[in-house]
Amino acid sequence: MKVKVWTEAVIIPTYEVGLPEKNPVFIEKRVYQGSSGAVYPYPVIEKIADEKIDKSYQAVYLENDFVKIMILPELGGRVQMAFDKTKNRHFIYYNQVIKPALVGLTGPWISGGIEFNWPQHHRPSTFDPVDSLFEENEDGSATVWCSEVERMFRTKGTIGFTLYPDKNYLEIKGQLYNRTPFPQTFLWWANPAVKVNDDYQSVFPPDVNAVFDHGKRDVSSFPIAKGTYYKVDYSPGTDISRYKNIPVPTSYMAVSSKYNFVGGYENDSKGGLLHVANHHISPGKKQWTWGNGDFGQAWDRNLTDEDGPYIELMCGVYTDNQPDFSWIMPGEYKDFVQYYMPYRDLGVVKNATKNAMVNIEQTEGKLIVKVYTTGIYNNAKVLLKDGDRELLNDRYDAAPTVSYEKEISFEGNPEQLKISVTDEKGNVLVDWKWEGENETEIPEAAKPAKIPSDIENNEQLFLTGLHLEQYRHAIYNPFDYYNEALKRDDGDIRCNNAVGLLKLRRGKFSESEVYFKKAIKTLTARNPNPYDGEPYFNLGLSLKFQDKFQEAYDAFYKSIWNAAWQNQGYFFIAQIDMIKGDLESALTHIEKAISKNTYDEKSLHLHVVILRKLGRTKRALEVLDGYLENDHFNFGVRFEKYLLSDKPQDLTEIHELIRTNIHSYIEYALDYAAAGLYNEAILLLH
Repeated sequence: MKVKVWTEAVIIPTYEVGLPEKNPVFIEKRVYQGSSGAVYPYPVIEKIADEKIDKSYQAVYLENDFVKIMILPELGGRVQMAFDKTKNRHFIYYNQVIKPALVGLTGPWISGGIEFNWPQHHRPSTFDPVDSLFEENEDGSATVWCSEVERMFRTKGTIGFTLYPDKNYLEIKGQLYNRTPFPQTFLWWANPAVKVNDDYQSVFPPDVNAVFDHGKRDVSSFPIAKGTYYKVDYSPGTDISRYKNIPVPTSYMAVSSKYNFVGGYENDSKGGLLHVANHHISPGKKQWTWGNGDFGQAWDRNLTDEDGPYIELMCGVYTDNQPDFSWIMPGEYKDFVQYYMPYRDLGVVKNATKNAMVNIEQTEGKLIVKVYTTGIYNNAKVLLKDGDRELLNDRYDAAPTVSYEKEISFEGNPEQLKISVTDEKGNVLVDWKWEGENETEIPEAAKPAKIPSDIENNEQLFLTGLHLEQYRHAIYNPFDYYNEALKRDDGDIRCNNAVGLLKLRRGKFSESEVYFKKAIKTLTARNPNPYDGEPYFNLGLSLKFQDKFQEAYDAFYKSIWNAAWQNQGYFFIAQIDMIKGDLESALTHIEKAISKNTYDEKSLHLHVVILRKLGRTKRALEVLDGYLENDHFNFGVRFEKYLLSDKPQDLTEIHELIRTNIHSYIEYALDYAAAGLYNEAILLLH
């Protein structure tokens, strides 16, 4: 059996949005979701139609025997619908109308489905079309790819949605790439919505005993809140995992957990949703609600015509709070995998993997053991022990259409309980052992930064300035902290480098050069071979932007004495080789760059360019096919394929993928221009 994948026009009642503001909106001091709400160069939309119309969208579907998924590339590549065929229910909130409200970073935002938020929340392009295609894989699975280069920080994000023939889950592969020569910050929150009522509860792992508000400004015990949270007095104790008990708009994010899952459960329909991902990469576990009260009900009406209330069960990758940004370095590629699955009958699970989940409930004199699997496992074994004593050893034919439940007599303490579920060959599908109540002390809420003059040392001044940059603070200025440090010690390496980078980002190239040279002077005062090559790399950028190519070449070459800067250092050396017309040296250097980062899109593109320029057409065509297999949306490599083959269909393919997005054409034309290849840049723009 193969997964079905196809495109289909669907009619969805839609409240259309107005035209974007024609003039740039500069709102540098706007606070949005705890960080900067500046959106330039994105336009802002401030109008939503009062009447809906029937509008056609080109949807992409994935379907197997267990689930049916609908994705809308025209609306940010969101999962619009996810249907559990085994229980005849939508396991993701299905909003049957497109009804935006002006709550997004650039204006329009819609509820329901699964929204993908990066490089910040709510994603600036959440309501914009993205590039997309789909493919059928050799193992019978199918993948839908959605991709874009966002315009605020010029980072590239790609999502692959894969459905397998015999699995009851949607696999989501994320790929993030920093196309710029500067360190950038980002967060990634996948935002699934789920339909709620008085019987709904969120399912957090058993070790979560506390939750934070946005920015860690407030903290509450969990699941039983006992104090004031969001100005609501929950004493002497209220279960805030229950939607019905939260009267006002409220967020909470797990303080920490060593488990890989988070989800929610409908106690009335006995169906739920789980998200599974590696908690070392994906620590973020969050619930958001408009609140079960008059205000929340008003927002329900604002965002849907008939589908009622919902909550968001957000899942953070490289982030555990909002705002909680991580760094992605120049040319860096990050990837990760998330799984979304419907489940049934288990209630509040104790542990879950992508393959299976378990729950053990203790009542007076007995244990109730529950198991569910997302695949077909004939003769699966359920083994429950109390220490070394075997309580249950049972087998059953596991499948997504059924769940397992067994009631056994049990008196005593559950402290030594442990359960495992294995397939017929003995491979562990899921296991769990009782660990008791989490008695870890509830942490304190975050404290605001001190003013620069009140900070005791340069170390803290640098770290505070860096924090403000990393979290895109809307009000505090990192310059103030770095400059205070330089007032105390004008040779401070890190603060000189930081100020130089801020000026470099603002196009003040000659000013930035001064700061990088100050940092290098201190760095090399005792040894010409420093521990850190970053100031040399940044100096190289500053000099290249000033057309001081030989000096830049020398600085980049010094930076590659440190492994951390070899990929990007060699890449920029190869660019300068191209400007000088030294193709053989360019090839040597670009191959060194790729050897340090085989996913560096811009290096791969330049590699093909150099091979073409050297007349090595056969080799160029060989490598570009491999590059495009790993990244369908490397438009620089796609354009090289057209230049090498001169086939009109290759150009047509580019136009179809990029659509009418002029910003993508500009982005890849700039890659050519940076290597002195103006003819190719002009041709691509034409």
